[in-house]
Amino acid sequence: MPSPSQLLAPKRIYFEPAVLGFERGREILARFADAERVEVQSHTRIPQLYGDSASAEDWLRLKRDVLVLGVKKGLQMRPNGRSADFIAPSSSNGCAMACSYCYVPRRKGYANPISVFVNVGQVIAAIRKHAAATGPKAAPNQVDPRAWVYDLGENGDLSVDALVSDNVRDLVAAFRDLPHAKGSFATKFVNRDLLRYDPQGRTRVRFSLMPAEMAKLVDVRTSPMDERIRAINDFVEAGYEVHANFSPVVVHEGWQAEWRRLFAEIDDALTPAAKAQLKCEVIMLTHNEGLHDLNMSWHPKAETFLWRPDIQEEKRSENGMANVRYRHGWKRQWLDQLLGWMGETMPYCGVRYAF
Repeated sequence: MPSPSQLLAPKRIYFEPAVLGFERGREILARFADAERVEVQSHTRIPQLYGDSASAEDWLRLKRDVLVLGVKKGLQMRPNGRSADFIAPSSSNGCAMACSYCYVPRRKGYANPISVFVNVGQVIAAIRKHAAATGPKAAPNQVDPRAWVYDLGENGDLSVDALVSDNVRDLVAAFRDLPHAKGSFATKFVNRDLLRYDPQGRTRVRFSLMPAEMAKLVDVRTSPMDERIRAINDFVEAGYEVHANFSPVVVHEGWQAEWRRLFAEIDDALTPAAKAQLKCEVIMLTHNEGLHDLNMSWHPKAETFLWRPDIQEEKRSENGMANVRYRHGWKRQWLDQLLGWMGETMPYCGVRYAF
């Protein structure tokens, strides 16, 4: 597993002027006092980072060496209905990891280092206001039987963000006293500092899991799969609700045996307490031609498995982007197969959604 210093060691910090007016901004700058500081007018307009695909070879270096600090402007909640009931305003954008299928760089440009928003207090206040106005959940749904669930990390990985600041600790603490709400985020990084955050069952961590053979190729700079699986027990014991995010499912020669082994490994590793609360979501791979072209500049081996025109078809996403997915008839068969294998090995694991 990459150490925190290997994953993130900022040498340059781009920051908006307003950052200095927030205690969290000053804390982060003091934490990385040796880093060069570069003032920018907007965290979204940094020509040195965004939009220059010719510099794709610098992808990994920039993720380690660069940090961006900004102020979150939009504080609205968005309905979701899959991983969560609502998408909360992000406390960050971007990631120090470099999964080759990640959708965020499709919109943000090639580099996509972590941008941390220092006004987390305003984010929390917006969540509290929305939760109070929404009130109790009237009926169970596939997201959660009792609580409204807010996704806290749509465009990043909060376990890595916690290496930068106390934003994540503050978010976890905020949900302890929201009686009708839970926080939720997916992660590929095992940060054991989070075990001390005392979530009291009000934060759901979704560990992203896939066969280790594929993860070594496409989950770049992430925690090894066996480490993620073992962490489930520890996070449950620490008071988190822990689900599995089987994503993405990459179809290739031999994929069936790999997934069967993964389900057996999980079943062998989990404690009774972890099994009793486990649920999952399953997401088959979608890809994008622009991301494929970019990946060919720095990680072409992964594209051998991700870019498969022989078994993929175009799919127009909700935001209008032209993606590719597995051909409809085959995808349904493969998904049903996968769910069948999981049901045989892990009958206790409920499926919240699969597509």
